[in-house]
Amino acid sequence: MTSSEIAESDAYEGAQPSRALEIVFGIVALAFSAGYLALATQIPLRREAAPGQIDARFWPIVLGVTSVVVAIIILVHAITKPAPGREDVERIQAGGILRVVMTLIIAFLFVALWSLGSLILFGYRIEVFPIAAALLMASLMLVYGHRRWLSLIIYTAAVTAFIYVVFVMLLRIPL
Repeated sequence: MTSSEIAESDAYEGAQPSRALEIVFGIVALAFSAGYLALATQIPLRREAAPGQIDARFWPIVLGVTSVVVAIIILVHAITKPAPGREDVERIQAGGILRVVMTLIIAFLFVALWSLGSLILFGYRIEVFPIAAALLMASLMLVYGHRRWLSLIIYTAAVTAFIYVVFVMLLRIPL
């Protein structure tokens, strides 16, 4: 083989255009957005806001409406236009599907743990969120290839502490 033949055989091949994939993505985005909007309208309020003031539902509803509009635009674009080229998108790599499945499982477990709220062990009330968030961060970092234990511990502790301080201590939003 000559060097030009080797270069041609190693040429980068992007993913193939797929109109069906674009339409499915638009439908899934619309379904998730509509579900989010429905849940946002049901957020319980401790106090009703006075007329003209913003309550706890305002920003989630704004985000939900915006995401529904964007999802509709994506779906209409996918149906009416030809599929865009995907030369810049890599083909599925070995282990890629396994990583996606592992991410979904880890996210499901995080939500299940978080829904516990708090536990009473040996007479002490223990908040589950910081533990679940740290486990989420550490496990996702391990799934996606991070292997240095010191930075894994420092990063997960720092991000979890930051989220806890901002939401629980500063904004007084119970997690």
